[in-house]
Amino acid sequence: MNSNHLLLEEPIRMASILEPSRPSYFPSMTKIVGTLGPKSRSVEVISRCLMAGMSVARFDFTWGDAEFHQETLENLKLAIKKTKKLCAVMLDTTGPELLVVNKSDQPIPLEADSFVVLTPDQEKEASSNLLPINFSGLAKAVKSGDTIFLGQYLFTGSETTSVWLEVSEVKGDDVVCLIKNSAVLAGTLYTLHVSQVHIDLPTLNDKDKEVISTWGVKNNVDFLSLSHTRSGQDIREAREYLSKLGDLSQTQIFAKIENVEGLVNFDEILQEADGIILARGNLGIDLPPEKVFLFQKAAVYKCNMAGKPAVVTRVVDSMTDNLRPTRAEATDVANAVLDGADAILLGAETMRGLYPVESISIVGKICGESEKVYNQDSYFKKTVKYVGEPMSHMESIASSAVFNFKIT
Repeated sequence: MNSNHLLLEEPIRMASILEPSRPSYFPSMTKIVGTLGPKSRSVEVISRCLMAGMSVARFDFTWGDAEFHQETLENLKLAIKKTKKLCAVMLDTTGPELLVVNKSDQPIPLEADSFVVLTPDQEKEASSNLLPINFSGLAKAVKSGDTIFLGQYLFTGSETTSVWLEVSEVKGDDVVCLIKNSAVLAGTLYTLHVSQVHIDLPTLNDKDKEVISTWGVKNNVDFLSLSHTRSGQDIREAREYLSKLGDLSQTQIFAKIENVEGLVNFDEILQEADGIILARGNLGIDLPPEKVFLFQKAAVYKCNMAGKPAVVTRVVDSMTDNLRPTRAEATDVANAVLDGADAILLGAETMRGLYPVESISIVGKICGESEKVYNQDSYFKKTVKYVGEPMSHMESIASSAVFNFKIT
């Protein structure tokens, strides 16, 4: 058997790896969602993000007021006119998110093997042994031994500001926790996540409804990212609310899966939602790390078969502070595309990172290279088998158009 035959048997030709990457003026088919924020809200930077491949701009209402986001959106409109690049608008809700309240904005050092009390009394000052939170029902939701995570990791990707806590005891409305690792909480915005515990708060809260009915309606947003979606009923209620507003009846709802509840009810959520966002930041806390990739593969496959977009998050965290992604991150992006992901969502990398344009550019390049070796024939056969034959008239026309285009 000669070497030429061996090369033909390889799924990817080794020589092709040394060929030049696809030129940037051929954008990847995988869409890139960029979160706009402090480091990416000027007309100049947004214009460069659009040219680099961003096709959806995400506005995260976990932080910042409507005025701040409106100014950013107006800059996006100017950038779209300047670059002649289309870009959709996604409104990301807060949902039942638990936050640490640090009014003083002073750094809070937490020492391993010491104790800290989580209290719903937001009038108290945050300190190394007392942390006010925005949820009064935590004491009823947790028990001794439960794991609680808090920190800015979900936003910045920095483990130096992440803290793991173990519930020691419950005293009235307060929760006493053992600190498992030392860290310094620096800043005002810290999320708190309780592993695999139901939080009795509405998925679409009053603040979300106010933002949607004012900012969302005013700007006729294209997508609503429904944070912490836990059931199909969450989607139905959100859609009913949008339909009452009238102007947003055509807005698509993307369910953000962030916990085990969303995983357990995934099939009914997929049936109701227009698309799925795999929020791997929270998922990586609610699930054991070694299980996240299994959920990603299963969820993306289900989305592919249902014909609904799958969006993967948290891919190049290190680019928040670095010009290039790690090798593992680059491979992660590629594997997400090869799994069948339709879009990649960038959070802190573009919102407050040092290299928003470069993050979009390199992710786009990785997606493009992955698409070059994606097995379209295998995907087509799997889809046809799942959908069943005969195809509908419209599906047949679409399939023939794509097939003939590929041949030519």
